[in-house]
Amino acid sequence: QVQLVESGGGLVQPGGSLRLSCAASGIAFNHYRMAWYRQAPGKQRDLVASITSSGSTNYVDSVKGRFLISRDNTENTVLLQMKSLKPEDTAVYYCNALYSRNYWGKGTLVTVSS
Repeated sequence: QVQLVESGGGLVQPGGSLRLSCAASGIAFNHYRMAWYRQAPGKQRDLVASITSSGSTNYVDSVKGRFLISRDNTENTVLLQMKSLKPEDTAVYYCNALYSRNYWGKGTLVTVSS
């Protein structure tokens, strides 16, 4: 059974930092492109950052320089380190695994507010 379990969300003040973690099981993790998406209330789900099996990364322009995606193929985890958070970063953040199939986690809520 494939599982992607996100953790690390919460309430943070503008300018603060959070680290999201996604633990994957049931897949050949090292083959998968891993990514974080987010969905704000009333909006579509959008790609935030991705990391290929070889470690190449990609970021949406709005988070470049503030977010860092990384992966640990021995622990089957992918991290999203977020700093200088802004209210517009508020969303449910979803972990995604893409290779032969496409898998999603259930999401973790990040709220940036004073």
